Amino acid sequence: MPNTSDQALTPECRWRERQRHLISSLRSQPLLVVLRPSLLDWSETTFERSPLFALVERLVRAGVQHVEVAWDDHARWPALMRALMARYPDLRLGVASVVSASALQVVADLGVAFAMSPCLDFQLIAQAREQGQLLVPGVFSPSEIHRAAMHGCDLVKLFPAETLGIDYLSRLSAPMGKLPHVIAAGGLKAADLEAWLAAGYLALALGRGVINDDSVDANLISWLM
Repeated sequence: MPNTSDQALTPECRWRERQRHLISSLRSQPLLVVLRPSLLDWSETTFERSPLFALVERLVRAGVQHVEVAWDDHARWPALMRALMARYPDLRLGVASVVSASALQVVADLGVAFAMSPCLDFQLIAQAREQGQLLVPGVFSPSEIHRAAMHGCDLVKLFPAETLGIDYLSRLSAPMGKLPHVIAAGGLKAADLEAWLAAGYLALALGRGVINDDSVDANLISWLM
């Protein structure tokens, strides 16, 4: 959900405030669902009839509060995001897979509350802070986690989490001390939610697989109840 109440803040303060807001929101519901537009979405004359809108509608009805739509350089992608923001004003809508300055500029122009990157790019982080646009970096190694924290990132995305394993965070906490809040992403399923959250992760990012045959995964429905 775009946040217009922080526009009077400096870009740096707005970046930090959006970071705090997202952390707080994820404490309330520690889940994000990541969706990617398909060719069928661009073929519809109105986005409300697109497969992506249908997926978002099912997730919202199920009670999901955080949805990320992957960046796409298609000319209609900004219009798709504006349509989603208008249709679901209470949804905490973000952008996934931001890896370029041009993509981040479009995201900032749209006023989306947060974006995420699969990698740690300090030039992108610097641009985000100058724009007041929250960009959560992707991290993999202890060095990347440390460097992200040193650059003021209190929230990072561990990717790919399935490869690193559920115990990765606990193994790092002893030698590294206090760590940023960590979103686990990559290869995880709804059935993993309870165990990974109990292991200390702030939230999990799940993919399109949470909807099968037009139905939301029963494990996710059970967790949301």
